[in-house]
Amino acid sequence: MTYQAPVRDILFTLEHVCGLEALEETGAFTDLSPDLVRAIITEAGKFTTQELAPLNRTGDLHGSTLVDGIVTTAPGFKQAYTKFVEGGWQGLSFAEAEGGMGLPGVLGVAFMEMLQAANMAFGLGPMLTMGAIEVLIQAGTEQQKQTWLPKLITGEWSASMNLTEPNAGSDVGALRTSASPQADGSFRLKGQKIFITWGEHDCTENIVHLVLARTDDAPAGTKGLSLFLVPKFLEDAAGNFTVRNDAFAIGLEHKLGIHGSPTCVMEYGGSTGAIGWLVGPEMRGMAMMFIMMNSARLNVGAQGVGIAERAWQQAFSYAQERVQGRIAGQGPQPSAIIHHPDVRRMLVDTKAKIAAARAIVYACGLAADMARVGTTEKQRDMAKRREDLLTPMAKSYGSDIGVEVASIGLQIHGGAGFIEETGAAQHYRDARIAPIYEGTNGIQAMDFAGRKLGLQNGLLFDEMIADIHETATACRAAQNTQIEQIANPLQRAAQVMEETVNWMADPARKPEDVLTGATAFQALSCEVIGAHYLAKAALSAVRLVGTKGVNTGFLQGKIELAHYFAMSVLPSVAGRAKQVTIGAAAIFSLDEANLAP
Repeated sequence: MTYQAPVRDILFTLEHVCGLEALEETGAFTDLSPDLVRAIITEAGKFTTQELAPLNRTGDLHGSTLVDGIVTTAPGFKQAYTKFVEGGWQGLSFAEAEGGMGLPGVLGVAFMEMLQAANMAFGLGPMLTMGAIEVLIQAGTEQQKQTWLPKLITGEWSASMNLTEPNAGSDVGALRTSASPQADGSFRLKGQKIFITWGEHDCTENIVHLVLARTDDAPAGTKGLSLFLVPKFLEDAAGNFTVRNDAFAIGLEHKLGIHGSPTCVMEYGGSTGAIGWLVGPEMRGMAMMFIMMNSARLNVGAQGVGIAERAWQQAFSYAQERVQGRIAGQGPQPSAIIHHPDVRRMLVDTKAKIAAARAIVYACGLAADMARVGTTEKQRDMAKRREDLLTPMAKSYGSDIGVEVASIGLQIHGGAGFIEETGAAQHYRDARIAPIYEGTNGIQAMDFAGRKLGLQNGLLFDEMIADIHETATACRAAQNTQIEQIANPLQRAAQVMEETVNWMADPARKPEDVLTGATAFQALSCEVIGAHYLAKAALSAVRLVGTKGVNTGFLQGKIELAHYFAMSVLPSVAGRAKQVTIGAAAIFSLDEANLAP
């Protein structure tokens, strides 16, 4: 089975869970309306389903090739990319004045989910370009904006993000790529970067590389890093980009998954150096790169949701078709495995978690929009706090759910899932990189339990917990038995979350104890907040019953998923709280020598 964009679920989450109408009320998006949103999401669903999803397996089987410095993408990718540009999808959430559609960022996040679900290897290219656009809008000079933004926003040119180097990994401060100033204001860069997604390809005429490097005499560590714009092609005397810069792919990584995505080893500057220009202030490279990474973190969360959705759809279809075994009390005929309780449990459990992750990701995207266009300073500040809180959660929970659902999809397929011909294994192989991307999920947990917990004396968490209690109160008064049953588990989970927040925030707590519990704390928070958003979905669903044009069964499904999540997932929160408070001694008391094999 190929992918079918879940347009109905996406629209419901945008409109009735995250509250897209709040953006309409600001007046910042003059053409924004429910009809326009539905039209955009529907067309995005058609494009990703019809044009990109059929190429997913092709990319996995053929991959990209590198011959004499030229990278050729998988069959069909270049033609699909042309259609991507023709549709204007790269500029969906950028201002009309900059060549975009002028729509909210959260719609770009919804499109990103569908793009990544349809073809993750393809979708990584536009995702990196989006981050580069954000950097140039916020930190580029006027000349840089005029030169590079127009064709990046149309998608005619693409971009790459160059951080990692051999032996550096996540230790960005160990980077060695150098940048020497020239008399004309440019710099000459020399160095090698690895794991560069879409660093070289044949889909666009030019590629804009954003490269972290160290200027002459800059101090060691992250403080000495600057960000540089290094194009594949430089401008000639006639104003055309035909002069080849000394920035070449010298290798393609052989990866577990995302075979269709050209992941390059990039070499900058042989004997003379690659020409580039400083973006933002010198030695402020990490601040510039975090603009790009924050965009990427949210989009990686959407990526995880997308790959989970695709894996779930395939598992669901297989479970309906695969006949095996008999159901007690239903006669001698074999039954489709979807009627076996354990298979049904896996499908319901993963469906609920996808819905929770999607809501967290979209809520983060909407908060980012409101932080920018809210009508009052108070509204903008509160939205910014919510964005800050949800960003590491969106990235970590979305990407973790992607891996979990893809793995369970294999389980539902049984032995057939382990066979490449079914295509189920590809989803798992592709999804596995997302928890590593853009700061591993462990790094997200360190940020969540460290920096985010202490911002504004814990106000980010206080506001969220208050909202969860408010939702629990609304559930209790819903006059719907299933929704009323959500109230107590949700309220208890919110109390556990508050207790763990207080434990983690205790100034007497040793840093190593906080870091030991950080991943469990992040997971606990994601489950509680995910339940909160599913409960909001159920409350909206019960209000919409009887509305013209809305499928009652679809609405009942939202209530059922929220009820399941509260009854089945939330009980684990108490156990996670024990993990949060276990302390560093529990993992360091075992001597390293005794830990070794």
